[in-house]
Amino acid sequence: MKVVELAGGVGGAKLAEGLAAHLATDLTVVVNTADDLELYGLAVWPDHDTVAYTLAGLDDEQRGWGLRDETWAVMDRLADLGDDPWFRLGDLDLATHLWRTERLRAGARPTDVALGLRAAMRIAPQVLPMADEPVRTDVRTDDGWLEFQEYFVRRHQAPTVREVRFRGIESARATAEVLKAMGAADAIVIAPSNPIVSVGPILALPGIVEGLATARARGVPVVAMSGIIGGRALKGPADRMLAGLGHESSALGVARLYADVATTFIVDAVDADAVPAIEALGIRTVAFDTIMSDDEARARVAGDVLRLAVHPGA
Repeated sequence: MKVVELAGGVGGAKLAEGLAAHLATDLTVVVNTADDLELYGLAVWPDHDTVAYTLAGLDDEQRGWGLRDETWAVMDRLADLGDDPWFRLGDLDLATHLWRTERLRAGARPTDVALGLRAAMRIAPQVLPMADEPVRTDVRTDDGWLEFQEYFVRRHQAPTVREVRFRGIESARATAEVLKAMGAADAIVIAPSNPIVSVGPILALPGIVEGLATARARGVPVVAMSGIIGGRALKGPADRMLAGLGHESSALGVARLYADVATTFIVDAVDADAVPAIEALGIRTVAFDTIMSDDEARARVAGDVLRLAVHPGA
């Protein structure tokens, strides 16, 4: 069974780890690239690296990002020199960005660089950038437009988000590798990531929605998971972002965003009472425990997702 996961952030990484326990090389994770940035002259890919480090078993689960057993000598020295290292990169993490940036400057495609990193880190699933062209998320707050990481990291997601845009999305395209994986998939899973700024850029990318429609037409289930549980996001600003943009901060609110692309929707057991309203949107809906608190839980949740994909009427 070949599965493609559309993912970003910690929720996407956790589900990817669970799926990989069942699928190994038969899993392809397509990651959001609109959170990427250049810092100190280095290409930093936050969503890609969160997924890659998690799949490699090197992630820092307590922090929720970066590498385990990290040190911070470079950032501390920058602070001593009078800089403001608001986006902190650990010493081990910096090696990844140096390795990546050298190859990109030599002319390599981002997809080829990602595949090279996969090989170097001995990651079984494919981890693919959604596009090779740069796409960047901006959010409009009461203070004006902010680059995503300025909002997310420097301002700690405090401002209310009034509008979101994806710079460069019109001239970007889903890569041939992404479309090939989607074309060969037996199931496509939309991770319980932020639907606005993690999954949103992937779905906005030319080629993706068309690829999903083609997959559905040949009977491939598209299974989406709610990252909002009991009206709240387990991590990150998705709940506040949904509310600020005029959406309902609930499993139903997320389902409305995926109603045109998903064939099946998964909510957590605490939101089981929302199943009838979501099914009224025309989406088969199932409720079960979706909390991925440890490796065992991630594998269990992923197993439930895969069983639902194989037996969509179960």
